[in-house]
Amino acid sequence: MSKTSLGNFFEDFALGQQIRHATPRTLTVGDASLYTALYGCRFAVQSSDFFAQSVGFERAPLDDLLIFHTVFGKTVPDISLNAVANLGYAACIFGVPVYCGDSLTARSEVIGLRENTNGKTGILYVRTTGENQKGEKVLSYVRWVMVRKSGGARAPDPVIPDLPKAVGVETLAPPDGFDAAGWDFELSGESWRWGDYAPGEKIDHVDGMTIEEAEHATATRLYQNTAKVHFNQHAESRGRFGRRLIYGGHVISLARALSFNGLANAFRIAAINGGRHVNPVFSGNTIHAWSEILERIEIPGNNALGALRVRTLATKDAPCAGHPDKDEYGKYPESVVLDLDYTVLLPR
Repeated sequence: MSKTSLGNFFEDFALGQQIRHATPRTLTVGDASLYTALYGCRFAVQSSDFFAQSVGFERAPLDDLLIFHTVFGKTVPDISLNAVANLGYAACIFGVPVYCGDSLTARSEVIGLRENTNGKTGILYVRTTGENQKGEKVLSYVRWVMVRKSGGARAPDPVIPDLPKAVGVETLAPPDGFDAAGWDFELSGESWRWGDYAPGEKIDHVDGMTIEEAEHATATRLYQNTAKVHFNQHAESRGRFGRRLIYGGHVISLARALSFNGLANAFRIAAINGGRHVNPVFSGNTIHAWSEILERIEIPGNNALGALRVRTLATKDAPCAGHPDKDEYGKYPESVVLDLDYTVLLPR
């Protein structure tokens, strides 16, 4: 038997299959610093032990999306090494805060399969759970990904999971002991509290950030993401686009960092309700973003925190003053690359 693994293809998956992913990962202050260098995040709670402690945290927690990408990266060798594209997310809930020194592991369950009509690829649905060294849940999410087939094996009957349109407020995990009285609005960067936002409000985050080739390659390796479309130019030069594709999570982190301008006090991502990578992104593209407030949500029994359901759209090489969006037929302009529906926490 060959000791060389080519990764799993679509026909290697079965409904209900349980996968325990390799390589536990201890996150350190080095990971946090490199993440900041890649995206320029400025949210105060993740930037300062002093600030985090003043509102009830043990110390500065690691960025929520660093946790997401780390857990996601664990799944790639088993789930999406032979992926054509990662298509979307749903039912993503962030759990206990993660601090420097915590070790993360991941496991997944196959919850849906559907072969595409071309017979060469299929859509795989998985539910992934990330835990820390204590067995506490730090993240759970569903994603669906288009995976290549290795041959002509007959596909199973299609099963498409029924996924919620949004994560219910009762399933959110707000941080224990949060103290809104300790929040310093001068140090956080903006004065806007939860009650200052209204459904339907649109915010242009103004700034743009250009993706450099070295940056996206470094980010992909930081998360131990081994998907070939992101790091192997020799192979991708003969592929669909002739060059490496930017990891979709890289764009999510850029959009989140840009959202500081207008959402500086949205210090925690509590959930990702759904998301789509709409168009491909490559090095050299400049990412802009804008957000729409979809809903203002009260957290039962919590007078310190409120939640906002936010929809953020990211574009490539197109400023967002005009809030570019899909048309009346549901078609996105080519400039839109990400449509992310998520829930954030703010002090009240």
